[in-house]
Amino acid sequence: MRVKSLFGLSVTLGVYALFAAIHFEPAHGQILDRSPWPTKEWLTSTPEEQGMDSSELATLVAFGASHGFDSLLVVRHGRIVTEATYAPYTPDIRHDIHSCTKAILGTLVGMIYKDGQLDRLDHPMLDFFADRRIANVDDRKKAITVQNLLDMTSGLDWDEGFEGGKEQSFNDLKQSPDWSQFILDRPMARRPGEVFYYDSGNSHLLSAIVTKLTGKPAEEYAKQKLFDPLGITTWHWDRDPQGISTGGWGLSLLPRDMAKIGYLYLHGGEWEGRQLLPPGWSDVLHHPTVNMHASNDPNQRYSDLFWVFPGGRVFMANGWHGQNIAVFPDLDIVAVVTAHKYVSQFALIEGIYAAVKSEAALPPAPKTTEFLADVIKAASVEKRTDVSPTPEITPSISGKSYKFPDNDLKLSSLNLFLTKPHPHIEFEIYTGDPATPIARYDEPIGLDGLYSMGSPLKSGPAAGYTTAMKGTWLNGQSFAIDLQILAFGEQRKYLLTFNGEKIHIRFEDGDGRVVSIDGKQAG
Repeated sequence: MRVKSLFGLSVTLGVYALFAAIHFEPAHGQILDRSPWPTKEWLTSTPEEQGMDSSELATLVAFGASHGFDSLLVVRHGRIVTEATYAPYTPDIRHDIHSCTKAILGTLVGMIYKDGQLDRLDHPMLDFFADRRIANVDDRKKAITVQNLLDMTSGLDWDEGFEGGKEQSFNDLKQSPDWSQFILDRPMARRPGEVFYYDSGNSHLLSAIVTKLTGKPAEEYAKQKLFDPLGITTWHWDRDPQGISTGGWGLSLLPRDMAKIGYLYLHGGEWEGRQLLPPGWSDVLHHPTVNMHASNDPNQRYSDLFWVFPGGRVFMANGWHGQNIAVFPDLDIVAVVTAHKYVSQFALIEGIYAAVKSEAALPPAPKTTEFLADVIKAASVEKRTDVSPTPEITPSISGKSYKFPDNDLKLSSLNLFLTKPHPHIEFEIYTGDPATPIARYDEPIGLDGLYSMGSPLKSGPAAGYTTAMKGTWLNGQSFAIDLQILAFGEQRKYLLTFNGEKIHIRFEDGDGRVVSIDGKQAG
């Protein structure tokens, strides 16, 4: 099996065997205290003081600038050695961690197990929903356990696009009035424990079980048992129609607080002398693992809602479009990435290993340390992209209302105002909600090569997140729009082509989805 390396080369997975054989020798100073607790704030350090190479970390920061990172954070021996944020994202904005939420939920399951509220991990799932009438119950469904939910081996019939597919089950779930009931009613596709299938319904049922056993939503339980002890004070967690915290997505955290979750696992589930997790729970690399049967990597494994990487050197919480909390136990490192498009986990792993040179401090390297600081500073400053002259067509399309028949973008109307001092776009979206069938937006757009920041979105999966948008004319008829939903992890591209009173829109998202629609000027 070959993977694409950080530097564009191909390397075999045998590189992990090489890392396993490495024994770092002290190079300069003494190993520092490895147990500073970042409850109130993180300590910081130069990479060299923690045995890492600033130039290698600068390469990783630069990689992030060209691969859609929103932030990069590297902690070694309890100290931040590299922290970069990529404009227009800033470090004070909570970032949606998407499916990293699953690992947080799994952590809460460990806590209720440690406290005795959950008696055993092989407890049958249906016992927790005895008050419900559940469809398609057979011996297979009766055999589903909490551990099956943790390992994505429930056997429920589900389509979430893993290894292809339309994510139909996931989309239907979000349209259903009772999410837990929808999941519980699914027919069985196979016996529990037989095959891994990535299923966010599994982790949502775990959230419902946490609520059953604690009497409170997972978010409230997390505040008491996890967030407060770790000093996490800023977050948002979505809930389903019944008030159950979403078990597989919907949590947003600051990158520094994401790193605290990894640090808890790096320290055996202990925090400031308190054992928060059951003994051995955090030792993910030595848990029984499930083969994910991933086509891009047949060695990929899964355990307790964490991804375990080939060679058994790294495990991580992983979320859509590049959200990662990576734990390197043998290196005493936690690395966090937030992003707005897919990030190669192997590139992150390789970049971290390349930067580690010693267990102890290296000689000071002021020039490379300064170079790293310059690369980090450059990432935080938005780069102005090229803009083309405004074509003659602009006044004739600016301020006009374009209408669209039913379409996959759910776009009802569009008005562009591109000739005024404050350019902006007004548009209407079909919501599918009978109470408010149309959502109206008025968002600024940068025409000077820089993003203009909008207002928080009012509806949809990215509700509450802010838009950042810029546009430029490609020629006399085509106008390109670059839209980021800031901190949600999504970037969208639109190409608007005008022909008389007609408009053609080509949409592309970060997953390769392409949609084309046509409209025309109203009245």
